[in-house]
Amino acid sequence: MVNEPTHAPLLSIVVPVYGVEAYLYQCLESIRADIPAGESDAVELIAVDDASPDGCGDMLRSYAAGHDRVRVVHLSSNVGLGLARNAGLDVATGRYVWFIDSDDWVPTGTIAAVLDRLRQHQPDVLMLDHLRVHEDGRREIDASSHLLHGIAGVTRLDDQPQLLRVQHTAWNKVVRRDFLDRLELRFFPGWYEDIPFSHPLLIGAEKISVLNRVCYLYRQGRQGAITSTRSGRHFDAFAQYERLLDWVARRHPDERLQAELFQLMISHYLVVVGNDDRLHPHLRRDFFHRAAEHYRRYLPTGGYPLPAGATGLKHRLVGRGDWLAYSALRQAHRIAGRLRRGGPAGGAGAGAGPVTADEDPGRGADVATTRGGGIATERRDALAGGRLP
Repeated sequence: MVNEPTHAPLLSIVVPVYGVEAYLYQCLESIRADIPAGESDAVELIAVDDASPDGCGDMLRSYAAGHDRVRVVHLSSNVGLGLARNAGLDVATGRYVWFIDSDDWVPTGTIAAVLDRLRQHQPDVLMLDHLRVHEDGRREIDASSHLLHGIAGVTRLDDQPQLLRVQHTAWNKVVRRDFLDRLELRFFPGWYEDIPFSHPLLIGAEKISVLNRVCYLYRQGRQGAITSTRSGRHFDAFAQYERLLDWVARRHPDERLQAELFQLMISHYLVVVGNDDRLHPHLRRDFFHRAAEHYRRYLPTGGYPLPAGATGLKHRLVGRGDWLAYSALRQAHRIAGRLRRGGPAGGAGAGAGPVTADEDPGRGADVATTRGGGIATERRDALAGGRLP
């Protein structure tokens, strides 16, 4: 049973909840307590109990009973993060919607700043900055945060193309509801559900606003988080990118855009395949070959922006489907990283490169200025011959 609000709010905040008993109260309180005096009618908080196996359901009932403008949806069976967000969206009444994960929280002053910017710019999408917060309390600036700097007023992706490289999550964007409906966007089931949702928002938006302040605190290293869970479900990324590229081909068939998304996709696959926290060793080779299959299938005819350095080399190895060379390169980087840190070479904790466990692909990375225009001419005819230029 969901209590209906008396007046339609400006902002609906949807919080999907599953297995976060230790963090749930902090999340909810950071939102509710941050709503400015006199703005209680402007914000509704919708928590979706995704059949959580712990005490989250009872916590939500108790919390909603004690606070106005807090609504709870209880799902009878677990559907996963994306579909739980959809369930919240189905009952949301606000003009804008913001998806916040239940193990994260917002800093003081966030809600007032978001409401003010929504009223001032009335954007299709409002982009927000965030910090990564580690279990020891250390706070870290995200690698893509600098891409949000210096953007005043409203803009479009054509004018600020670097925005496509900001971390592609749902929680760093506040979205106008009728714009979302016009794009016919909802979350798909499976892991990496943000991929076919987040990019189309920026691609389709006529008015993007950027709130260049930290509005979200992103918890790192939580046990049970997708980015720190070894599972075959990381293969869900392939279906999610297929959905994204199909949407782009139907609604925005632009070669430059397709090339940019292709580069981001391959870089993302490399993050997953190279990370010990995501794939069991026996799955790594299969994942690599699935990535190579997508490389051949989606390679733009005119090439794409090839990243510089070791990442660009890994792209070439994916293009060739050369698992042996890739695995040798990965191991060499792990040993080098261990030696730089003064640890035993080849240890299990060595990373495959400079990206962190849950860093999204290509964020802020420079593009190699190769072949005259920064576009690598990795053409299909070269691939067919088993070689790359």
